[in-house]
Amino acid sequence: MDYLGINISCLIGSLRNGEFPAKDCLLPLISKLLGYFLVAASITVKLPQIMKIVDNKSVKGLSVIAFELEVVGYTISLAYCLHKELPFSAFGEIAFLLIQALILVACIYYFSRPLSVTTWFRAILYFALAPTVFTGKIDPLVFEALYASKHLIFLSARLPQIWKNFRNKSTGQLSFLTCLMNLGGSMARVFTSLQENAPFSMLMGILLAVSTNGIIMSQILLYRSKGKEEKQVKVTKVS
Repeated sequence: MDYLGINISCLIGSLRNGEFPAKDCLLPLISKLLGYFLVAASITVKLPQIMKIVDNKSVKGLSVIAFELEVVGYTISLAYCLHKELPFSAFGEIAFLLIQALILVACIYYFSRPLSVTTWFRAILYFALAPTVFTGKIDPLVFEALYASKHLIFLSARLPQIWKNFRNKSTGQLSFLTCLMNLGGSMARVFTSLQENAPFSMLMGILLAVSTNGIIMSQILLYRSKGKEEKQVKVTKVS
């Protein structure tokens, strides 16, 4: 008995017999449900960040190249998962994250006007090459190498933002909620990837995401608490 790729026959059988479902039955079920939950939750992951930029009409403290590289990484990931014909529950959120990442970059461009020639060149180059990647009309070995480079791309996307946060001792317009959901989603994906027998390269990429998202999240908490302490000191001095 399958629903959306989820086999619930063993669960129903165990419950009918008054028994707790076996691990071999329960873990794949949890993995599938968690996977679909992540897909559903991904629809709103980047909305807090987008809304914060639009509301404040500012991209202060944000690394433009970091968000551009994130778009490239999501594009490669989605194309690879489609090419490997993985179950939608294993990668579905990437499609929604890519759409939101594109909107986010568009917002950053809008509030960073005037744009440089190199920025326009990067944007045009992306839209020229993305269709070729999605259709898979490239050599399989090149495709594998491209996917392997995705981990370096995501690392390169996080490091500029991490460094900028450290240098400014502030996370600027970074959204706490978006960063929290990024961290929680990447942690959950470790479990679902193991259950779905995802390629080792994909698992390594997810572990890398957990690490970098964790660093950014810790920076938000650290600099936010320092900011509150500094405000309290200023208020005390004024009083």
